[in-house]
Amino acid sequence: MSTLEIRDLHVSVEEAAGTRREILRGVDLTVSAGQTHAIMGPNGSGKSTLAYAIAGHPKYHVTSGSVTLDGADVLALSVDARARAGLFLAMQYPVEVPGVSVSNFLRTAMTAVRGEAPKLRDFARQLRESMAELSIDPAFAQRNLNEGFSGGEKKRHEILQLELLDPKIAILDETDSGLDIDALKVVSEGINKFRGASGGRSPAGQSAAGEGHGVLLITHYTRILRYVRPDFVHVFVGGRIVAEGGSELADELESEGYEKYVREGASA
Repeated sequence: MSTLEIRDLHVSVEEAAGTRREILRGVDLTVSAGQTHAIMGPNGSGKSTLAYAIAGHPKYHVTSGSVTLDGADVLALSVDARARAGLFLAMQYPVEVPGVSVSNFLRTAMTAVRGEAPKLRDFARQLRESMAELSIDPAFAQRNLNEGFSGGEKKRHEILQLELLDPKIAILDETDSGLDIDALKVVSEGINKFRGASGGRSPAGQSAAGEGHGVLLITHYTRILRYVRPDFVHVFVGGRIVAEGGSELADELESEGYEKYVREGASA
């Protein structure tokens, strides 16, 4: 069973004049295949920093601690090697790439992750079927990547990547941002399908059959958790996990907010 383990992770970010500011102050978290973990917390609490540090963004510096995937040292890997190992990050603000179509991007990404190009006929069929499941217009495949995309289109495209790339662990940063209720339901269905699906790739690359996938879902709000019910909820404040529980914790945050945890964190 695939497992992402984060132990005592400290991360700082570069600021002006070469100074660094510590954002994460000792994070411990384990995400296993078939589990959905929700990370919730106020703005500036370090949620997105955790995602970018795991993915290998150069702006974020791991000063101590460890991140492993199935026992392998993630922090020793390049960004592309992390993707090949089975990690996927859906960014809060995906970049526009003029001149590169969605179809070409997805086939190139699949080639990079798998180590060989999918047969064109198989890729076209899989792309067509996945787009239909996500209620994406077929013409979308020929549009420039993220150029002029609505918020909903960007998020559906992220879930389309998720399905085609088939990683072991998916880190979804603010996936519910900018979604109307219809798009939210479609995206949530895609996440639920991914979580419960058996990985289809070989042992040398990705998920083994029968174990499902792990999801780390970062969000401010509980509305997506009405459709994607988490197994575990973690409250982030001041670069630390200050509270943990099941889905009932998300319900508590919906009614009471973060104030109690912010106050407790400030006094700790």
